[in-house]
Amino acid sequence: MSGAPFSVRASRSERILFVRFRLHPKQLLRQAWFRLRQLRDAPHAVAGGLAIGVFWGFTPLTGLKTLLSIFTAWVTRCSKIPAVIAVTLHDILIPVWPIILRWEYDLGFWLLNRPHRFPPKLGIGKIHMAELLQWKTLGVLWPTFLGSVVIGVPIALVTYWVVKWMLERYETKHHRHLTPPA
Repeated sequence: MSGAPFSVRASRSERILFVRFRLHPKQLLRQAWFRLRQLRDAPHAVAGGLAIGVFWGFTPLTGLKTLLSIFTAWVTRCSKIPAVIAVTLHDILIPVWPIILRWEYDLGFWLLNRPHRFPPKLGIGKIHMAELLQWKTLGVLWPTFLGSVVIGVPIALVTYWVVKWMLERYETKHHRHLTPPA
């Protein structure tokens, strides 16, 4: 026996199936854009699916984001794969996600109160373990969800228009040979 005792060479099919996970955000975005360009769907459907995923990615519904984005994409007849990709790309925001959730909560709290006022400042000394166990879920979730809708809808609309424009531009630039002669 020559070589290392634990040396195993993967076959070509195993190498194709093996997906390496990279934590570099620029590489993740590049791979996501490559996958979006390769989809055989209309630019409207791909951009719509991506916008749906971006919208649901901003909501505080942690366990339901992917399911809701797939369902919404199915109902609106948009592509489901870009919706899942967009929700997954929100995981890049994990380091700043508590700040975004706080902004969403502040905005929702401000919109729900008459007269408008922001919630009290949150300090480390003000939080006690007994209070954490007594929080009312809807008292926190509803303002956060409302704030996420106010923040998520404009960002989703901008995402839709930019991605649709980029995909149409890519198709006209790289697929000229597929258009019928005039």
